[in-house]
Amino acid sequence: MSTRDKITLATLRSMKLDRKPISMLTAYDYPTAQIEEAAGVECILVGDSAAQVILGHNSTLPITVDFLVTLAGAVRRGAPMAYLVGDMPYMSYHVNHEEAIRNAGRFMAEAGCDCVKVEGDGRLAPTIEKMTAATIPVMAHLGLRPQAVHQIGGYRAQGRDADAAERLVEDAKKLEAAGACALLLEAVAPEPARRIAESTDLPVIGCGAGPYCDGHVLVLHDMAGLADGPPARFVKQYGDIRSAIRAAVDGYIEDVRSRKYPSEEHFYKMRAGQAAILADRAAGI
Repeated sequence: MSTRDKITLATLRSMKLDRKPISMLTAYDYPTAQIEEAAGVECILVGDSAAQVILGHNSTLPITVDFLVTLAGAVRRGAPMAYLVGDMPYMSYHVNHEEAIRNAGRFMAEAGCDCVKVEGDGRLAPTIEKMTAATIPVMAHLGLRPQAVHQIGGYRAQGRDADAAERLVEDAKKLEAAGACALLLEAVAPEPARRIAESTDLPVIGCGAGPYCDGHVLVLHDMAGLADGPPARFVKQYGDIRSAIRAAVDGYIEDVRSRKYPSEEHFYKMRAGQAAILADRAAGI
């Protein structure tokens, strides 16, 4: 059980004010959440990236609200003191404001999230305003938006020319004015990311957005070396979990095939004298 204080939005705002970097990672299950909680990570994102790293899809689009709410509940139980962000999946907040509020409310009420995250530009401001009015804290995701990958023509860094950078800065202002409680910038050039972070009191989390954000987030499977294939340029790998699991599986298969497993210490014995009684019965004695 964690002994630290509950991380809240006030905690994150205070960390920004004190210039203390905020750490954030994804988690999709109870034991991983326990590990991150014990390590002291401030924020955990139950990301729609689960569509790729958990379910094996080639984009985030197929994942559902039901699935993510279930995962978020597991993560909440594993990390009760972290600031938990539930990622709203594709088309769960786009159709109308009522549906956006209803789906976001499930993350808050059923899973125990501290806020929800939505992807969008300045055009999403009316939706964020309605969600905020319904008492739902909203983290706005700007820059590279994986849910819009087909619209923007692939996974491309954003804000790399002056006009695009200015649009990002203006979009951030619009979403803050609409009531967003925090911002996440993905694959954004450092210069516009710095302007956004320094022009707002909101915590600004970067995901491949340079060194000037108030905090940083990575997908656990990428940074721990569990995902298959090379990670994105902005990802630093801190482990090779995939190789460690493979070695464990290889060792298990070898022991099973060579009959080294299970050995005597891995099975349960009958109580004293009971094996002889059983043998006598089998022999008809």
